[in-house]
Amino acid sequence: MEKKDLRIIFMGTPEFAVESLKTLVEGGYNVVAVVTQPDKPVGRHQDTLQPSEVKKYALSQNLPVLQPVKMKDPAFVEELRSYNADLQVVVAFRMLPEVVWDMPRFGTFNVHAALLPQYRGAAPINWAVINGETETGVTTFFLDKDIDTGRIIQQKRFPIPDDADVEYVYDGLMHLGAKIATETIDQLIAGNGEIDSIPQSEEGELKHAPKIFKETCMINWNQPAKKVYDFVRGLSPYPGAWTNLNNNSVLKIFQTAKTGKACNAEPGTLYIDGKQLLIACQDEWLELLMLQLSGKKRMDAKSFLNGNKNIDQFKAL
Repeated sequence: MEKKDLRIIFMGTPEFAVESLKTLVEGGYNVVAVVTQPDKPVGRHQDTLQPSEVKKYALSQNLPVLQPVKMKDPAFVEELRSYNADLQVVVAFRMLPEVVWDMPRFGTFNVHAALLPQYRGAAPINWAVINGETETGVTTFFLDKDIDTGRIIQQKRFPIPDDADVEYVYDGLMHLGAKIATETIDQLIAGNGEIDSIPQSEEGELKHAPKIFKETCMINWNQPAKKVYDFVRGLSPYPGAWTNLNNNSVLKIFQTAKTGKACNAEPGTLYIDGKQLLIACQDEWLELLMLQLSGKKRMDAKSFLNGNKNIDQFKAL
């Protein structure tokens, strides 16, 4: 079997998935259709429809695009079946019903941005950084009835530097995900649809990666500075960690630095030390480097202090 003989349907929505789709298309793989989320209403009155990043790229390549509201919709299932795909590749999409993932003769595999079985869930990149991991990676696995539990095909590892934020890890895994997707397909082609896979282990402590909501991003200052440091970079640049100040304003924090300076001040206490803006954690002072007060622009600490010289009179809650 050759690339041109393997009919592939690609499923994905955000920018993270575009790199994999682009790599397949430009690599000469036979992508016969693309499935993505329906256009999203945006704007003040929700009267403008915005296509997904995957849809934008697919249309630029003249690929057929399917946008089902419900994955079990009989009309969608029949349309999907009409493409007679041998394989479906899923990157950053949504849970599929069995009638969809079991349709192709070679099955459906997913590219997950973690080293499964660790970090099953919707936000694996964020949680790996939040938890202070020094390594993560990507996994290809066959879909089955449960979320992120199918048989593992391949894994590739990716180091997380101590100063890396989510944007850095996201970009690295996006490109590594495209690489593992093509390598997995090449294995399937070489084996004429046959490929080795192993069940996921359920032993030991499994860390999860649930969806992140606004309330998830609120900082708890009453913990070690390293935990807060990792929490901030695990949510930067988006959606951003935040804290309430006792003047009823919200402060978003995008970058901090460990000082190694012990403190016995109450957690959340702000302190200006020369040109540095410090905040007390459970054990040490943490320096605030990039931040944004509600209603203002994001800026570095020096610029922030120029306009908020009395900020140390307030306290983070």
